[in-house]
Amino acid sequence: MEEGSIKFAIGFVTGRANVCNVINSTYENIINQLKESHKKVELTIFILYDLKYQYTERNQFYNINENVQKKIKIEYISPEDIEEEKEKIVKNKKIAKEEAELFFGHGHARGRNTLMYYALKENIDYLLFWDDDEYPVACIKEEGNNQIKWKEQDNIAMHLKYIENADVTIGYHCGYISPIPYIELEKIDEVKKENFKNFIEAIGNDIISWESISEKILKNNGITYADENIANGEGAYEIQSDGIGKWVSGSTLCLNLRNIDKIPAFYNPENARGEDTFFSTKLNNSKVIKVPVYHFHDGFLKYVDILEKNYPSELMKIELSEKKVEKRFLQTSRGWIKYKPLFEYITNNEQYENNIKDTYIKLESGVKGLNNIFKNNNYDILIEDLKEYDRNVKKHYEEYIKINEIWNILKKFIK
Repeated sequence: MEEGSIKFAIGFVTGRANVCNVINSTYENIINQLKESHKKVELTIFILYDLKYQYTERNQFYNINENVQKKIKIEYISPEDIEEEKEKIVKNKKIAKEEAELFFGHGHARGRNTLMYYALKENIDYLLFWDDDEYPVACIKEEGNNQIKWKEQDNIAMHLKYIENADVTIGYHCGYISPIPYIELEKIDEVKKENFKNFIEAIGNDIISWESISEKILKNNGITYADENIANGEGAYEIQSDGIGKWVSGSTLCLNLRNIDKIPAFYNPENARGEDTFFSTKLNNSKVIKVPVYHFHDGFLKYVDILEKNYPSELMKIELSEKKVEKRFLQTSRGWIKYKPLFEYITNNEQYENNIKDTYIKLESGVKGLNNIFKNNNYDILIEDLKEYDRNVKKHYEEYIKINEIWNILKKFIK
């Protein structure tokens, strides 16, 4: 590669075949963005796929158009590749088997760790995580008439503009950024509303709060619209630490692998969420830039036609009566409550016992309300999840510390 050139990678950690639709529909836009760079950019797309997440057939992950493969280097990371790499590292006595199992694999944190590892092996300079239900376009609500205008986003170019002088860059999301369905808060009685408020406060974290959720539901039917100035590329700024972390999300997240010592590992307790939250708590000594670019989050996969530039004039309410919506909401709620104990343990250690007791009280009230609102699922399982992960919080904290010890060893091993 010529001097002064850049090795840029897009990383998909996926269990859904929709990843191929995203790549096939956006590759021309991606290539056009790279042409505008002042340096030669060599692009790789990594696809780390999980066959068990939705039991997707293997061949569905390989439906990348021939035109794409001619112009972009596609690197697959299969389940077998991961197992072989783990065996090799353990055999070379770099880390123990249980450490390899903690770091590598599938799932929210392990998948991202594995992809970072492969990117570092390939001498990638910058790695952009991109989720398979996100599209590089912004939905902007026009004042006065409630119509939507859509603006394509130069997501690659915008991260390239800032990442060279940062350790991490993070963009914005619009659309359905939370899998919480629309609930007519104004039409349910005060008891149920209070129950739902308690539930949101019980699962609350660095991103989710009653204020933000209720505002979105009441004001915009649960939809987040883009700020037009940001969608136009205005307003980059450096994120400052609040004393605990510099808060980012798992996508559109770009890492400067040239500054690998400033890039921590991802972690979440088994079967929980929170990988980006715990990653954020390790960024206090890293330079993190918020860049003005959007991804539309199609959290319920209702708008895949957007990839073909079929833009709706309005966005629908995601009704809780839909069975798939309710199922996803329950799964996500379980993922949130499972990482709540560790989140409290890290962020409010001295007040952990009081805070977790308050979480139990609010969750019990919230579950009672959810069992009245949602008729097809028993939300009592969330209380059992909280008990289990509260009981294991110190074990999870040790893993949270251990994961970066493993990552620091692997960084040296790769070099």
